[in-house]
Amino acid sequence: MNIDRTEFVAWMERLLQRFDLLGEHLRKQQQARSEIDGEELLDNQDVMQLLKVSSRSLQRYRSTGRIPYYTISGKLYYKLTDVHQFIRESLTSAGRRKDAG
Repeated sequence: MNIDRTEFVAWMERLLQRFDLLGEHLRKQQQARSEIDGEELLDNQDVMQLLKVSSRSLQRYRSTGRIPYYTISGKLYYKLTDVHQFIRESLTSAGRRKDAG
C-alpha cells in the first residue's frame, strides 16, 4: 500500500488541525478551571513556589487566617490578589520590625 505525497500531506494537515483544536480546547479548560469571578486561582504548589515556603508554613498561614483560601472539590485554592495582599502585609510588618529594632 503506497500513499502518494499529496494524500500524505493532506492527511497530515487534517491531523495537525485536530491537534490545534484539541490544544485550544485544553487551554480553555485550564483557563476556566483556574479562574473564579475573573480572578486567577493558584493551588498549593503555585503559592509555595511564589512565597518560597514549605507546605507546613503555608498550612500555618491558612490556620492562623493570614492567607484566605478556598476549597473546591477537595482541593485548596488561593486568589492571586489575596496572595499579593499577603506579600504586601508581610513586607509592611517586616519593615515595622526593622524600624523598631
